[in-house]
Amino acid sequence: MSNSKRIPTDGGSSLTQNPFAALSSIGLPATAEKSTAARNDSLTNVPTKLQKNRGRVDIKRTTAHRGGKTVTLVTGFVGIGLPEREILAKKMQKTCGTGGTVKDGNIEIQGDQREKVATILAEAGFRPVMAGG
Repeated sequence: MSNSKRIPTDGGSSLTQNPFAALSSIGLPATAEKSTAARNDSLTNVPTKLQKNRGRVDIKRTTAHRGGKTVTLVTGFVGIGLPEREILAKKMQKTCGTGGTVKDGNIEIQGDQREKVATILAEAGFRPVMAGG
């Protein structure tokens, strides 16, 4: 019917030259699995007590602009980066059994989970304060 060439799907011949051979001499890990596993291990371990007092954080319950759904909002983080906030959010989600996210530097957890969130933040060395409704 058509005169187009067909591309073989049997795997074809193997490469004659390894395109990544030059990378091994600069000290990169041999496989991506090892570096991914190491990164995942570091993300699952939340530092429990890095400092005695890492500052005040506000825990709010809000429904604004969420279609009437209640959300626990943690704000006021000072001195920690986005990766640590994501780690804390992941731990809060797991403990509360709900979803959540990090938006605009704040942690949002679905539902009214203020007590559980306060416990996690206190363990991490923060001073949680219930603010608002």
